[in-house]
Amino acid sequence: MGFADQRFNVNLSILFTELPLLERPAAAAATGFTAVELWWPWVDSPTPEQSELDALKKAIEDAGVRLTGLNFYAGQLPGPDRGALSLPGEESERFRANIDVAADFARSLGCTALNALYGNRVEGVDPAEQDALALENLVLAARAADRVGAILLIETLNRSESPRYPLVSAPAGIAIVDKVNEATGLGNAKFLMDLYHLSMNGEDLQQVIAAYADRTGHVQIADNPGRGAPGTGTLPLEELLDQLAKAGYEGFVGLEYKPGDRPSAEAFDWLPAAARAAR
Repeated sequence: MGFADQRFNVNLSILFTELPLLERPAAAAATGFTAVELWWPWVDSPTPEQSELDALKKAIEDAGVRLTGLNFYAGQLPGPDRGALSLPGEESERFRANIDVAADFARSLGCTALNALYGNRVEGVDPAEQDALALENLVLAARAADRVGAILLIETLNRSESPRYPLVSAPAGIAIVDKVNEATGLGNAKFLMDLYHLSMNGEDLQQVIAAYADRTGHVQIADNPGRGAPGTGTLPLEELLDQLAKAGYEGFVGLEYKPGDRPSAEAFDWLPAAARAAR
């Protein structure tokens, strides 16, 4: 086994960002990839004009790539925010306004995974209040995802880069997955296993895979330290992905790393060109 046996997609919100949004799908295709994922592209608008949605849909279709993952609105990302769904007031309302927009856009492209970032703790607000609001909004998101034949992803981040984000361990993420599934009865909430974030938290990655591979709906990777391409740090990513495959994970592995001081097109030399097309 090895990298060549995985199903990769490229995250166009961290790679190819030197290009305008509408040029990124074709750039990914030009490097040999046939699957992409995105954070919510319109950070200032949970409900962009239909013309903007149509233009991105056309760019993806014209490039001949498949959209395999999409974030719901998450505030300023990249930036200071880590989601909106647990923030009382305007941001929570913006998340709710985005739910059907994101779900319908995903359905229009056959995308079957929607990621909902939990959001930071807010000073002066009871964490229990935020958690209750989060569950309400995640239930709405899970139902919308189910309506379009998609899963809902719950992601954990890392403490050092996201100190106010409450989900900073695999067990914390799994606990929210369980709460959403219990509340909806749909069973479509899944864990997003980001090996970079988990490693930054000092978790035993082999143990996490053994415990939660069967609850995982998507995997993302970057090396550590540095959040660069595989091989730029010390994580045994090839071996970890092999372990995931042996544990039964058959989904996509999202390439969510920084290209470094080079064009994104040059940041894939660790992966043979013949292995980049998703199978």
